[in-house]
Amino acid sequence: MKDEVKGKHGFALSRFFYFCLLTSAFCLGVAGAHAQSYPAKPLRLIVPLAPGGGNDSTARLVGARLAESLGQPVIVENRPGAGSVVASEIVARAPADGYTLYLVSTSFTAAPALVRKLPFDPSSDFSPVTRLAVVPGALIVHASVPVRSVKDYIALARARPREITFGSAGVGSGSHLGGELFRIHARVDLVHVPYKGSAIVTTALLSGEVTSAFTNPISSLPHVKAGRIRNLGVTSAQRWPLLPDYPTLAEAGAPGYELLIWNGISVRAGTPPAIVDRLHRDLVNAVGRPDVVTHLAADGSRPMTQSPAEFDAFIRNEIARWIRVAETAGSRSN
Repeated sequence: MKDEVKGKHGFALSRFFYFCLLTSAFCLGVAGAHAQSYPAKPLRLIVPLAPGGGNDSTARLVGARLAESLGQPVIVENRPGAGSVVASEIVARAPADGYTLYLVSTSFTAAPALVRKLPFDPSSDFSPVTRLAVVPGALIVHASVPVRSVKDYIALARARPREITFGSAGVGSGSHLGGELFRIHARVDLVHVPYKGSAIVTTALLSGEVTSAFTNPISSLPHVKAGRIRNLGVTSAQRWPLLPDYPTLAEAGAPGYELLIWNGISVRAGTPPAIVDRLHRDLVNAVGRPDVVTHLAADGSRPMTQSPAEFDAFIRNEIARWIRVAETAGSRSN
């Protein structure tokens, strides 16, 4: 009787494993068929910023090139708000089918540093595909400000604590983070003034509404050449090839300072690996096209792609970095 019970258990156990194998094979077959037929309808590309900025124009150009290779339209949707939190929540709730793409950027990795309780997990709710491009910021001041160098700016800020303002494209934007990072490195007490977009920041700086701004050095270049504002230096670790005459902030008075603004593409976590691989391949090819490289250079950017695994590691490191910065700056909310 005892052997018979074992036999029955053994038969039941073998049936259980057989069922598991069949289920796994079915699931893999469905996923494989889905990946082979992908894409069967238009895709949407969520951009967490207002139209008109560098990230938005990059998303539209890369999206157009991606549409050519996929054979389906890629529709850009601008969903600004709350330092990318609004857009992130939309993507985190989207189906994991590869039809919702997300233009992540510096603000995405800063969100956990600025808001403790997010309605999503930036590390587990998204599947990174590739980084696209990087660009430095620049410390720009109004022409009326009596400084000619980063050292002059730091001296003025220390002499007039909480009187020197810096504008940004919004809370959590790269320009905001650049200012907070500079505040820590230079040990100065600046006042942050957020705006809704980079173009508005430039307008505010030109009018003298703010003293300074951390903004795109290429877009501000015409006003610098006209003498209306002054570029004190770029935020990259080395001099930027497109602006070789401008020093870095690190060499000009803020040792150790470095910030590169970046963007990339992620999808919802759980998206089939075959679809992620397809998107990665097509996006890397799109960014490498001569017209896209030329477009990026006009905005001061240059291509920088990564494998999904490399991009995932980069994002995790950036999240940890900005949490440390926020805790040091005392700018983390509840």
